[in-house]
Amino acid sequence: MTTPNTNDIRWDLNVLYSGLDDPQLDKDIATYVEMAKVFQAAHKGKLAETLGQAIRDMTELSMLGGKFGVYLYLRYTTATDDAVVKAKMAEVQKIENAAVGEYLEFFEIEIAGLDEAVIQHAAKEDAAVAKHLPWLSQIRLFKPHQLSEDIESALTKRQQFSEGAWSEFFEELESDLRFQSGEKLIGLEEILHQMTESTDAEERARLLKTINDGLGGPFGKYSAQTLHMVVGSKEVEDRERGYAHPMHAANKSSLIPDTVVESLHRTVMEVGGPICRRYYRLKAAHLGLKTLRWSDRNAPMPFADNTVIGWNDAVALVHNAYASFSPTLVGLVDGMVKDRRIDVTPRPGKRGGAYNYSICLPGNRPIAFNFLNFMGSRRDVMTIAHELGHGCHGLLAGEAQGTLMMHAAIPFAETASIFGEMITFNFLKADLVKLGDRQKLLALIMAKCDDQMNTAIRQISFSNFERNIHAHEAATLTRGKIKKLSPPELDAIWLETTQELYGKSGEVFTYENAEHLWAYISHYHRPFYVYGYAFGELLTQSLYAARPRLGERFEPLYLDLLRAGNTKDVVELLKPFDLDPTDDAFWRAGLEVSLGKLVEEAEAVSKELGITV
Repeated sequence: MTTPNTNDIRWDLNVLYSGLDDPQLDKDIATYVEMAKVFQAAHKGKLAETLGQAIRDMTELSMLGGKFGVYLYLRYTTATDDAVVKAKMAEVQKIENAAVGEYLEFFEIEIAGLDEAVIQHAAKEDAAVAKHLPWLSQIRLFKPHQLSEDIESALTKRQQFSEGAWSEFFEELESDLRFQSGEKLIGLEEILHQMTESTDAEERARLLKTINDGLGGPFGKYSAQTLHMVVGSKEVEDRERGYAHPMHAANKSSLIPDTVVESLHRTVMEVGGPICRRYYRLKAAHLGLKTLRWSDRNAPMPFADNTVIGWNDAVALVHNAYASFSPTLVGLVDGMVKDRRIDVTPRPGKRGGAYNYSICLPGNRPIAFNFLNFMGSRRDVMTIAHELGHGCHGLLAGEAQGTLMMHAAIPFAETASIFGEMITFNFLKADLVKLGDRQKLLALIMAKCDDQMNTAIRQISFSNFERNIHAHEAATLTRGKIKKLSPPELDAIWLETTQELYGKSGEVFTYENAEHLWAYISHYHRPFYVYGYAFGELLTQSLYAARPRLGERFEPLYLDLLRAGNTKDVVELLKPFDLDPTDDAFWRAGLEVSLGKLVEEAEAVSKELGITV
C-alpha cells in the first residue's frame, strides 16, 4: 500500500508562538510565575472572602499555563528526537512545577476545607462561584485523600521526575525503535500499519514476529522497568492517601462509581467475549482459515477496497458525514481544517498514534489541535473523524464552561470522538446500501467490527492486564516486599488476560509471537486511563441508538451534553436521553445494539455471498 504524500500538512503553531526562540514564550513563563506569587499573596488563608476573585485569577493562570504547555507538548510529540525541544520542555516543566508547588498548592486544600455554607453564600454573591460550583464540588470530593500542604507541595515540585518522566522516557525509546522490513528500517507505527494492511497471511505472520522480537530484549526490559516505576509509585502514594484500591482514584476523578466500572468489565467479559469469538470465527471463514493467528486479527478482507485515500478526499468524506448530522459540528470541523490545526504526516521522530489537545487560550478562546499519522487507509479516515470529534467537544465545552471545567473525564471524553466515527460509518454505509454493492458493504461492516473489537473488547483486555499488574504490586507491598515483575512474568499475564476474551489457544486464535506486545502500550503510564475507551464506546453506542426515538430533539440534547464539559457525572449527562448507566442492562444494550448487531449484519451479508461459519 502506497502512503499518500502529506508532507506539507502540518499544524500552524504561530497562534501560540513563532518558535522556541520567540521572546514571548519566556515572557509568558516568567509572567506565570509572577502571577502565581501574586495569587498566593492575595488568596492564601482568605478564600472565604476572596473565592470568586480567586477563581477568576486561577482561570487566567490556567489559560496562560495551557498556552505554553500545549505548545511545548505539540513540538515534542512531532520531534521526540529533538534535544533542544526536550531540554526546553524539561526546563519549563521544572519552573512550572516549582511555581505550582510553592505558590498554588494551598488552593485546592483550602477549598476542600471551606464550610459548605461559605461556598453557597459566595455563590449567591458572585457569578464566578455560582458557575464553578461543580468544579468546587469535585475538588471537595478528594478532601479525605489530601495530604498536608507541605507534602503536597513537595510532591508537585518533584512531579517532573515521577511517572510523567518515565512516560516521556518510554515514548522516546519507542519512537527510536526500528524494525527490518525488506531492505528498509522502519518505525513501530509503520510496521504495525504494514501488518494491518497486508493481504498475505504469511507476510502478516512474518511482520508480527519482527515486531514481537523487537519488543523483547532490551526494549522489554525498559518497558518493564517503566511500568514498575509507574505502578509502584502509584501504589505507595495511594496507600498514603487512603484510596481503597488501585482504581479508586481514577474512578472518583471520573465521577463514576466503582460498581459501574465493575459492571462494565463484567459485561464485556460475559457478553462481549462470546460476540468477539463469534466474529473472529466468521473472519477466519472469509480468510479461508480454520484458526487465526494473532497477526490475522486486523487483517483486511480479501474483497476489501485497499485504495489509498488522499488527504483531501478523506477530509471531504468526514466533512460530508458531519454535515449530514449537525451544521454546528461541521462548522467546527471545517474551522479546524481551514486554520491548520492538524498535523498529518508520519515522519522520523514523530510519536505514533493520534490525539487531540484542546485548551482555552488567554481571553477565553478555545482552540483544538489534532495529531495524526495518516497513511490513507479507511481506518485512518475514521481516525480523522474520531480526533475531530474530540476537537468539537473541546471547542464547545471550552466556550461554555471555560478552562477550569472544559475537559470531560476520560470516559466521557470519548463520547464525541466515537460519535464522530459512527456518523462517518453510517454515512458511508448508507451510500453502499443505495449502490447495492454487497461486497463493499460487507467490507465496511467488518472493518467497523474490527474497530469496535479494538475499542470495546481489546481495551478491556488491556484494562484487565493493568488491573492484574497493579494488584500484584499491591500484594507484594502488603507482604512487606516489592517484587518487580520480570518481562517473562508480564508476558504470561498478558497472554492469560488476552485469552480470557479471545479464547484459549487453538479455539479461535493461536498466539505465537504475541507475548511481548504489552511492551508498546503507552496507556499504562497513565494509570487506569485505558478502560475509558471501552466505557466511551458502549456509552456512545447506547446514546447513538437513542437518535431514532428522540428525533429532532436529539441534536440539541447531544450538543448540550458536549457543552457540559466536566460539570456533570455520567448519570446527569444521560438523564435527558432517558438512559441509566447504573443499570447492568445499559452496558449489555451498548454491546448488543452496536457490536452484536454489526456481527449479525456481517453474518447475514456473508451468507448472501456464500460464506457461513
